[in-house]
Amino acid sequence: MESRLTGLIAATYTPMASDGSVALDQIPAIVDHCERSGISGIYVCGSTGEGMSLTGDERRAVAEAYTEAAKSGGGGDRMTVIVQVGHNSLAEARQLAEHAQQIGADVLSATCPSYFKVNDVDGLVDCMAEVAGGAPDLPFYYYHIPALTGSPIAMTKFLPAAAERIPNLVGMKYTTSMAHEYQACVELEEGRYDCLWGCDEMMLAGLGIGARGFVGSTYNIAAGLYLELINAFDRGDLDEARRLQSLSVKMVDTINLVPFHPGMKEVLKMLGLDCGGCRLPQKSLSVAQVKLLRDELEAIGFFEWRMAADATRVR
Repeated sequence: MESRLTGLIAATYTPMASDGSVALDQIPAIVDHCERSGISGIYVCGSTGEGMSLTGDERRAVAEAYTEAAKSGGGGDRMTVIVQVGHNSLAEARQLAEHAQQIGADVLSATCPSYFKVNDVDGLVDCMAEVAGGAPDLPFYYYHIPALTGSPIAMTKFLPAAAERIPNLVGMKYTTSMAHEYQACVELEEGRYDCLWGCDEMMLAGLGIGARGFVGSTYNIAAGLYLELINAFDRGDLDEARRLQSLSVKMVDTINLVPFHPGMKEVLKMLGLDCGGCRLPQKSLSVAQVKLLRDELEAIGFFEWRMAADATRVR
């Protein structure tokens, strides 16, 4: 099964109402924002989208709303929709996969179970074969994020083993900083596997070792910066690419002064896109934290250089 995803793929947030319920009516505005920003795909119900904090019915509703919004308007198919279905219950994950295929999503992705740790290649292949089998017509990307799943398995071992058992396996979303392993995966079997880079503040490193598709949270708020970074790299202007990456690092470090995902939702609100707060166990920011975040973003010039990057992209 062939699939090559390129450009920026935004790990989208799940909007919440003031009572903590999912605010599905806000999703079309998020998709519009992503499209205007130059984003080519959306990654739904991942870590950023609090997929693990939603019920199965909520995940289905969010996936449907994002898919409908991304496939409506104009000529349709405004951007690629990737639905993340990982769950501690493999039976539920498979049902979520079946649903993603039924609603017309483009790509399936999944983390491995994380409560009972998956510690060997065969076990991980068993788990992902069960999930991917629920949507055999969709390209499947394993979501490798060992910091959250606790599964340290080498992807250079997993991908070839999984390819023998998972017909729709195409590649993976790689969210850890082991650049050498990522490069080895890109080079496996003459580039057979599509490996998406998942570390925003290390995009330049990813580009240098072969990445062409990128999934990240901060693309929601600074897509223009990252698109300019890719352009600078492609034309060989490494000084400019490093300058832009440095701005990205400062932005991420600033947001990390508060809890990251609630902080990102507040930045989106500052930019005119209200996604509400986060669901427990993540907490929404206090008034003092919001003020600190805005003040520190202003101090690094975030709002000015973000606007400048967007203006450059439009030209």
